[in-house]
Amino acid sequence: MALGKVYSFGPTFRAEKSKTRRHLTEFWMVEPEVAYATLDDVMELSEGLITFIVKRCLEKRRADLQTIGRDIAKLEKIDMPFPRITYDEAVKMLQEGFAKGALENKFEWGGDLGSPDETYLSAQFERPLCVDVLAPEGYGEIIGGSQRMASHELLLQRIHEHGLPEEAFKWYLDLRKFGSVPHGGFGMGIERAVAWICGLEHVRETIPFPRTLHRLYP
Repeated sequence: MALGKVYSFGPTFRAEKSKTRRHLTEFWMVEPEVAYATLDDVMELSEGLITFIVKRCLEKRRADLQTIGRDIAKLEKIDMPFPRITYDEAVKMLQEGFAKGALENKFEWGGDLGSPDETYLSAQFERPLCVDVLAPEGYGEIIGGSQRMASHELLLQRIHEHGLPEEAFKWYLDLRKFGSVPHGGFGMGIERAVAWICGLEHVRETIPFPRTLHRLYP
């Protein structure tokens, strides 16, 4: 908070037993965090970051992208602002997709979006979908972000509602105990972003030594 705008960049470890073309046990993530930021500010920042990366890749690595067979025309369409849809709109689209036979399971309101849901939604757009940011062409989520809860009382209420141990969150609660400000941030998975920009089938193709569920060593 005191620094205003900060970020970290480093390895992140995934505890879930995910085994899909979009998951690694260890991946790299860049995480900006901004004080005095609303959700709209977070979305604008994430859109700007992705747009900049894509344009710089086209500027500096166009020949490389063409060599690996990437459709450059699709990347040239990436620009701000990104399409934005509400949760209700996403649910409607997923239920319509199920009715058409494009999805195996019917999505019910209140559920969390899974990989098939994100893939289906992102395939309906030519530009990334914000926020969470879903890359187009069916690549799904590359950024997860939010405006953080600034109220000590509301945060404590949510902890109790979910039956979580208050003591485990003491340090986090203390950050808000004597007042806070609106703030937010996001995390961008580097390998997923690279997979989308390069048009790669599997995220393990984006990292020299991929760690997966049953493979920790090269």
